[in-house]
Amino acid sequence: MMPILAISNFLDGLQCVLSGNARGCGWQKIGAYINLGSYYIVGIPAAILLAFVFHLEGKGLWLGIICALVVQVSSLLTVSIRTNWEQEKATERVHDSIIPVEIVS
Repeated sequence: MMPILAISNFLDGLQCVLSGNARGCGWQKIGAYINLGSYYIVGIPAAILLAFVFHLEGKGLWLGIICALVVQVSSLLTVSIRTNWEQEKATERVHDSIIPVEIVS
């Protein structure tokens, strides 16, 4: 189970970073569609198939979640790579959100 756990943790870390990227760019709707599609369309059927049809039991359930994570990470990575970052103007939004602090002496 340790290799499965290692793969799951690695992919979950990538998913967290890429989901944060999508959330920070204001792509909540795209992220929600990717999450729903990867878990409900890919993850659950794969988990059921691996666990109950191929008799992998608990490993099959976990491998189904890993299949969903692979789809989710690859989809979010594709969206992030294909983004025109010059058009997003992310640095301008960061600089505009900084609140100047007055120093009172």
